[in-house]
Amino acid sequence: MNILFIGGGNMAAAIIGGLLAKGRLPSSLHAVDVLPDALSRLEKQFGIRTSSDGKTAAAGADCIVLAVKPQQMKQVAAALAPALKGQLVISIAAGIRGADLARWLGPAVQVVRAMPNTPALVAAGITGLYAMPGVSSTQRKNAENILAAVGGTFWVDRENDLDAVTAVSGSGPAYVFYFIEALEQAGRELGLSPEIARQSALATFAGAVKLATTAAADPATLRAQVTSKGGTTERAIGVLDDAAVKAAFIRAVHAAAERAAEMGDALGKDAD
Repeated sequence: MNILFIGGGNMAAAIIGGLLAKGRLPSSLHAVDVLPDALSRLEKQFGIRTSSDGKTAAAGADCIVLAVKPQQMKQVAAALAPALKGQLVISIAAGIRGADLARWLGPAVQVVRAMPNTPALVAAGITGLYAMPGVSSTQRKNAENILAAVGGTFWVDRENDLDAVTAVSGSGPAYVFYFIEALEQAGRELGLSPEIARQSALATFAGAVKLATTAAADPATLRAQVTSKGGTTERAIGVLDDAAVKAAFIRAVHAAAERAAEMGDALGKDAD
């Protein structure tokens, strides 16, 4: 299967690297970008084919991964449409709805939407997938295999669920970094050196995630096990509860999901 990447940024590079690490031949991968530096970097790093002509490259591809910014998608899709003849098209752009993609690309393509996240850059991502009606089981498997090169995958049955996926796991790394920043700053304010504060914060998050992933207990139970009555953790959790941190965090994730839906509405306007 020949796979064409439209867009040569970090996420495309991560997926290309993951595919090669899993045994995909460089000759089966092709990347298109308008920036010569991006193409040069991909050629040197991965030894794949590159070009600036998406229309010509698309004609020889079995699968096309659209890895451009959401605001660029309509223009890119319209340019590709004349060259398409039934290929599987995977979009990793947040907010762009499948119906809009299908309208811009034409009726000859089958569309899968994917929402990866930035830990894909270190092969530790998680990707939500949604297949538009008409996508075959083989095409679904091909899409899953491509995104599995950079981490775990799961399918959602409703396209609207991708807005929630965007809010939870797509934006999620930023939330984690936000709390790491706060824990690190608290360590410095309590007198730890910047190096030890960062090391402690990072190791604590990594270890807690590993424990939550491997333990039979759910996160609430694990938290309770750390929170001894009358102890230091109980006092800290009390401060968080008094400030309604959990409720604010949940509102923040809802806000991200609402924004994803707004982007879909805005970017799909005047598509006909």
